[in-house]
Amino acid sequence: MAQEQRSVNYPYVAAAELRPGLYIFIDLPWFRHPFTLNSFKIASTAQVRELQALGEPRFRYDPARSDTQPESSITAPEAVPDAPPEAGQLPPETSLPKPLSQDPIRRLAEYRQRVEQVDKAFLKAAGILRNLNRNLLQRPGETLQEMGRLVEQMVLAFLEYPEVTLHVMGEKCGGDEAYFHGLNVSVLSMMLTRGLDFSPEQARILGLGALLHDIGLMEVPDRVLKKNPAEYTRPERELRALHCEYGLKLGKELGLGTEVLAVIYQHHEMADGSGYPHGLKLERITLPARVVSLVNFYDNLCNPVDLNQAMTPHEALSFMFAQRRSKFDAAILQQMIRCLGVYPPGSIVTLSNEAIAMVMSVNPAKPLRPCVLLYDESLPREAAPILDLEQDTEINIKKAIRPAMLPPRTYAYLSPRKHVTYFFDGNAPAGSE
Repeated sequence: MAQEQRSVNYPYVAAAELRPGLYIFIDLPWFRHPFTLNSFKIASTAQVRELQALGEPRFRYDPARSDTQPESSITAPEAVPDAPPEAGQLPPETSLPKPLSQDPIRRLAEYRQRVEQVDKAFLKAAGILRNLNRNLLQRPGETLQEMGRLVEQMVLAFLEYPEVTLHVMGEKCGGDEAYFHGLNVSVLSMMLTRGLDFSPEQARILGLGALLHDIGLMEVPDRVLKKNPAEYTRPERELRALHCEYGLKLGKELGLGTEVLAVIYQHHEMADGSGYPHGLKLERITLPARVVSLVNFYDNLCNPVDLNQAMTPHEALSFMFAQRRSKFDAAILQQMIRCLGVYPPGSIVTLSNEAIAMVMSVNPAKPLRPCVLLYDESLPREAAPILDLEQDTEINIKKAIRPAMLPPRTYAYLSPRKHVTYFFDGNAPAGSE
């Protein structure tokens, strides 16, 4: 089916002739336009204006799926190898970027550009998820379909990128944290499936379940959600714990599948039986729920409600492995360590040359040699050098340090966001050093 769609030669319509009812394709990367999908039927004149504002002179359209036809169209060339892309996918030339340049200066410039691109994609996904959640109870069927498509777009925008960036942005406050947390858990969970023999359908189910895992919090009052958990009274703690039960009930009302419901209901269960709501042991927890349980636990350590209690990624992973190992599926925990490396993204480290740096991206093949952002007070942060320790073999990481130990200026330079940012190099083969 995908090959058949790619072989179709759709005609083009000039941007000036766009109108509601046309089913169009946007041949731009997902993060470069404001729409949920790369292909859809234009619903309003406002969407026409947004499409025209993209600056594209023409758009492909599907006459069969359109409710109207333009006054004139442009026939596509007869032979267009690899075009058009499958509906909803990025064009071939942009879906898999070329490997980074070997020239150090150019490599750093390309790296920064990719970080910026995926940064935009993450913020866009957060905005879409926020709007979808608002419509979830009013238009459940349509909204769930759009969430499924969002998962597919996230796979394209994040998982297929040679250098993948997972951002949990701290500039946006006032309730948005829940959307960033859901996205973070969803994308990191799907990343772990690469080494866990998940089928594409299982990965999709996992991604959707992870996006919705905290849906039950919609039923918990804000006065409880916004309170520091350390200050909860026992009734407040018990009320918040009911979000798994609330999520299951809401999920059934929305018509979610059994496997997605299991993720929502079991994402606080632990392998040793110490979790809730039912204290299930490992063999009774579904595989997708085991993945989400682990990733949810990790992200809550790095990004708690009280940010003063936040662990560094290095501390969080070390804590989980050394002191909470029995709570998780061993194979999934090992896969997470392989993905995150010895020094997970976001870790603050001192180098053998006494420089201070933040780990930017993991090198799965050489976990002790990630890319790091150097602190250089003589340069603005946007111009700070990024050091690839795989290339700069004379420099090593000495140790990880807590951000609280840094002078305020250094901390602000390296960690300007309230929340942790994760970077992953999805192009390198997994291995060990």
